[in-house]
Amino acid sequence: MEDREESVQHFLDLIKRSRRGKFKIYIGMIAGVGKSYRMLQEAHEMLENGVDVQIGYIETHGRAGTVAMLEGLPVISRKKIFYKGKEVEEMDLDAILQLHPELVIVDELAHTNIEGSRNEKRWQDVMELLDAGINVISAVNIQHIESLNEDVKGIAGIEVKERIPDKVLQDADEVVNIDLTAEELINRLKAGKIYRLEKIQLALNNFFKTENILQLRELALKEVAFRVEKKVENEIVTGEKGIRHEKFLACISSNERTPRHIIRKAARLASRYNTVFFALYVQTPAESTERIPLATQRHLLNHFKLVTELGGEVIQVSSSDILGEIIKTCRQRGITTVCMGHPAFKMPGALLSLSKYRKFLNSLAEMDIDLIILA
Repeated sequence: MEDREESVQHFLDLIKRSRRGKFKIYIGMIAGVGKSYRMLQEAHEMLENGVDVQIGYIETHGRAGTVAMLEGLPVISRKKIFYKGKEVEEMDLDAILQLHPELVIVDELAHTNIEGSRNEKRWQDVMELLDAGINVISAVNIQHIESLNEDVKGIAGIEVKERIPDKVLQDADEVVNIDLTAEELINRLKAGKIYRLEKIQLALNNFFKTENILQLRELALKEVAFRVEKKVENEIVTGEKGIRHEKFLACISSNERTPRHIIRKAARLASRYNTVFFALYVQTPAESTERIPLATQRHLLNHFKLVTELGGEVIQVSSSDILGEIIKTCRQRGITTVCMGHPAFKMPGALLSLSKYRKFLNSLAEMDIDLIILA
């Protein structure tokens, strides 16, 4: 009975995928490289070739070249919403679904919708459009990709708040990099083609430093190259046998910061190997339902949400033996790599003893499991 139900569900999934719209994403290293301009340019080309294309949402930022490129293209009016006494505009998802064009341009993929919208994020709106059979072209900057959040913070010294899960890129049929050299980009900035004159010097002193641009450019180039590589691997069957099937386990705690780093690392590795990852939280008696502080609960829920957004599976067990549960999970799930934080050996009341940790390492070695320790 279960086999039959799985077979039916598999066939339904195939039907849905065949009806789903095609998804193209332009990636840029930073604002002002020309993503919106290129999308509008493509829209004109499609229109000239008889494709029913509509502009669902475009952000020109007042740039003359982008504004000019918008002329002659059919635009779906934005929805006006009153929020906290002010009128704001959002993409009209329902209007696009009702009109049902062959192709829709949706800018600012990482945008957070106004409170009360059907979806929290614009990328979720895009998923609805794709599921409805509408083809979508969208754009995002490299700093908005969830698993690269900490890399970007290390480069630019800021934490980008609006982010998209990596699975959004995985769902794309095509990912294209819009590339400029650091010199070309800075010349565009100085010429007033990106920001108004009063903002130029501030930008040059901060995010648009040459060293930042070079590192962000490298991230963007690597990301797109990786996506192309995965597409080739997925579409070309090599028939190789006996290759280790990688599975990753992120061992997380209720701490506020370190688990996010561990989760992103495991997700990034899983994405590299086109496989799955799991996040294990062992609930000790000290953090039982009756004793866990509200703030700690909130950290855990945020960690679980991040795991889900990055396409992972949360495993939650109750035990006083953390290392034992990690080993048990590795056996049950066929884990090949464990990602975890530095073990705490401080006395008194240490969660781990040195002898237990050595036994844990020996068990991993016996199962041929790699261990990655993150700060």
